[in-house]
Amino acid sequence: MPRAGLPLIKKMNKIERYQYIIDYFEKKMPMVTTELQFGSDFHLLVAVILSAQCTDKRVNQVTPLLFERYPDAHTLAKADPAEVYDYIKSISYPNAKACHLVKMAAILDNNYQGKVPDKFDELLKLPGVGRKTANVIQAVAFGKETIAVDTHVYRVSHRLGLVSVYANTPLKVEQELLRFIPKGYAAKAHHWLLLHGRYICKSRKPHCEKCPFDFFCPKKIKGSKLE
Repeated sequence: MPRAGLPLIKKMNKIERYQYIIDYFEKKMPMVTTELQFGSDFHLLVAVILSAQCTDKRVNQVTPLLFERYPDAHTLAKADPAEVYDYIKSISYPNAKACHLVKMAAILDNNYQGKVPDKFDELLKLPGVGRKTANVIQAVAFGKETIAVDTHVYRVSHRLGLVSVYANTPLKVEQELLRFIPKGYAAKAHHWLLLHGRYICKSRKPHCEKCPFDFFCPKKIKGSKLE
């Protein structure tokens, strides 16, 4: 049942949905960031590369020893990928990621004095870095107005009616979200939507009974992906 005094989904347009969701999270989680553990921009980049198709929990179990052995780009650039593999073998695709990490570190060491670049196009040139990873780095490390679209953000955006059915790729979801999210909230919105998808609006068994947006969730609307 909808809460007293609150509009039904039929009366709440997209802008109102955005505003309600942002207002809710701003009150409940005003300070929000990635659940990945890191001590530097370089550590963050390594952790995000490792997190592709892997849980943050698993990455956080692996990175302490990895960072102790390779604390910066200079040391990792000189590493043997086989040795790096031993540290990350419990991560998904460890062979490919070990090679990516060593090559990425070598580029940082040779071209950027070991520092992580803040420009999107330069980040995309690094091995193991795609659009989602580059957006996470820009948002978390440099505070830029970007939003990374992973499977959680993609799913929740559709289920809550924040994007249209035509936003059928991560890039289209990203572009549509950025059109409606108020200035200054993009980076936070990424984490809010991600955490909501990770713990409440799960893929197979969403906890609708715990969802603060269930009263206006367009789950019966065609194309909501939660029919």
